[in-house]
Amino acid sequence: MKSVFRALLVPALLWAQPDNPARSIPSAVISDPVVDRANPPWMGQVLVPSHGLGMNGLFYIAGGVGPHPTVILLHGFPGTEQNLDLAQAIRRAGWNVLTFHYRGSWGSPGVFSIGHVLEDVDAAVSFVRRPDIAKSYQIDPVRIVLGGHSMGGFAAAAHARHDVDLAGVLLLDAWNVGMTGDRLSKVARAELPGAAVKEFADLGNSLRGATPLGVAKEIVLHRAEWNYLAWGPGLVHSPLLVIGASRTYGEVNRQLAEAVIRAGGKVTSVTLPTDHGFQDHRIALAAEVINWLEKVSGK
Repeated sequence: MKSVFRALLVPALLWAQPDNPARSIPSAVISDPVVDRANPPWMGQVLVPSHGLGMNGLFYIAGGVGPHPTVILLHGFPGTEQNLDLAQAIRRAGWNVLTFHYRGSWGSPGVFSIGHVLEDVDAAVSFVRRPDIAKSYQIDPVRIVLGGHSMGGFAAAAHARHDVDLAGVLLLDAWNVGMTGDRLSKVARAELPGAAVKEFADLGNSLRGATPLGVAKEIVLHRAEWNYLAWGPGLVHSPLLVIGASRTYGEVNRQLAEAVIRAGGKVTSVTLPTDHGFQDHRIALAAEVINWLEKVSGK
């Protein structure tokens, strides 16, 4: 089947068209690796410290002799989709993956807010770089990629603005929280509770201390500073992969990629013809990510 992608070509990094025969699906996406019986892959449950609390986390540790490059993979809002199939594929490609739940989400203690998410991501990156954690979980602290889906992509981009040491940044249909806040700011006060419930209909029981109206008020308050289209100059420090979904945030993700390119950044930008969860393009999504990670790691 012929896939249709929209790729952004930049002089620093030429990205081939997906239907080009030279563009292959990495073996890690579709097959198990040869097992190193002396150093098999394993998992480690962790509590990631953030502001005095321990967030529930899980390390997927790659097989083979470490230390390994590591991806911190951030989930979205509210986090029902964790992209763990992608985490497993990344591990098969030789990378560790850390996933975790922000404070107040999915059983992690504390109260959830978007502002807390930004603090929690900073804390998680610091955790992975700790010498004792790097040793225990076979992490190469100079090869850390920060990535996220939806709100996680927004949070990854927010952190990357002030972290010049990341090996790369991965954004999966990143939600522009500021743009949503700007739209909600134009809703009449009496109508905001209903608009918030409609906007965040999937909140469920997953986020402690959060309500649709509370989240709406928070992002309205921070709408200017949380509009990532203004972040281009801060995202030039590390290679950036932006994968948008055409039926949701693909266009604004493309605009973010272009803003980073104008600022002098090294960007690979792809828009997949799918929905926000990449539900019918999971293999294509994993292939894009792992092909890019191989370039980041120098393979």
